Amino acid sequence: MMVKRFLFISFLFTFSSIISQNQFRVMTYNILNYPSKISSTRNPYFKSIIDEVQPDILVVQEIESIAGVTEFHEQVLDSTYGAGGFINGNDTDNAIFYKIESFNFLSNIPVKTTLRDISQFSMEYIPSGDTILVYSVHLKASDGETERIRRQNEVINLRAVTDNLSSGSSFMVVGDFNIYYSNEPAFQELIDDTNSGYFLDPIDKIGYWHNNSTYASVHTQSTRTTNLADGGSSGGLDDRFDMILISQSIKDSGSVTYIPNSYTSYGNDGGHLNRNINDQPNNIVSVDIAEALYRSSDHLPVFADFEIQEVVGIEDENTIINQFELHQNYPNPFNPTTTIKYSIPVVDVNLASTNVKLIIYDVLGKEIQTLVNQKQQMGEYSVTFDASKLNSGVYFYKLQFDGFVESKKMLLIK
Repeated sequence: MMVKRFLFISFLFTFSSIISQNQFRVMTYNILNYPSKISSTRNPYFKSIIDEVQPDILVVQEIESIAGVTEFHEQVLDSTYGAGGFINGNDTDNAIFYKIESFNFLSNIPVKTTLRDISQFSMEYIPSGDTILVYSVHLKASDGETERIRRQNEVINLRAVTDNLSSGSSFMVVGDFNIYYSNEPAFQELIDDTNSGYFLDPIDKIGYWHNNSTYASVHTQSTRTTNLADGGSSGGLDDRFDMILISQSIKDSGSVTYIPNSYTSYGNDGGHLNRNINDQPNNIVSVDIAEALYRSSDHLPVFADFEIQEVVGIEDENTIINQFELHQNYPNPFNPTTTIKYSIPVVDVNLASTNVKLIIYDVLGKEIQTLVNQKQQMGEYSVTFDASKLNSGVYFYKLQFDGFVESKKMLLIK
């Protein structure tokens, strides 16, 4: 029997580091009963807005089905975006889309309430490996004591989750809060710092928001003064329903940091209290974008920018890779291309290279494509898999070399 010799080498090398600043944009948008409310008419308006803002993470509320996720992904966004896993809960739901060059989607875990699910989206920032938790809410609508209590109870369920996160976690909550003023029990529950899972308003606009000119620049509902065919709310801009709130660690310049002055109620120039957003002049967006905001939804989107400090190591050129590793493909799910990375260590001191195979299989074990079948030296490798000719479904990729075999699963969604 031939014995394979795997040589794992401890190697001393010089190492220095620099800090690389990476920025990304998070946007939240209530897209108004999508797709049932004449989505085909509204899609071009949504597309104009997204193309202008270019969010890296886009979280939407009032999406009704997986068909809606697919339509929005295909008709509004472009191929630079991926779609996270969708959970069809009670009433309308949340969905997340993301730039595939910057993020991996990890999971969608519902936080159950008596009305709509709160979604916990876990996202991995690819350049640094940091995990960011984004909670999406669509709390109970309408004013009145009963509705305020229901909103508070929904937030209590959210705090039961965030209060148990590990210290220093980077998390935020975004969405349609339907809160009229900061003294509401639901908002006080969100900012209560008795336990660690509290949230902060990055722009510190705490006050009585409803129909108050002092807060005109942060109002997000309604974009119209009269009813349109899509059935959205009317009355003009007079409420700060849509927000992005952040954790203490993000405020304190942890690995993920809020960039000051980046918080934006998009399209709101502060001069449209109780008016249509497309009433001219709008001093912050073009006529076309103001019209798109008016026609697409009764809510304005909100975005904010964040920064991640990535420590980049500079190693001596003689550094030796001392372990084999097959990474999870990214993006995953994907459509139609994805990247597979792997590392090859020194396997045998007498060999300059070793034969490597990377093969794609379907769920029945049928070989679909051989991506790599050649001798390779020690190093890190990256291969692109193009599944444009394949059907949606689960596939596997297997790495083989010198007695080492490892497989991972990936999901193609078209």
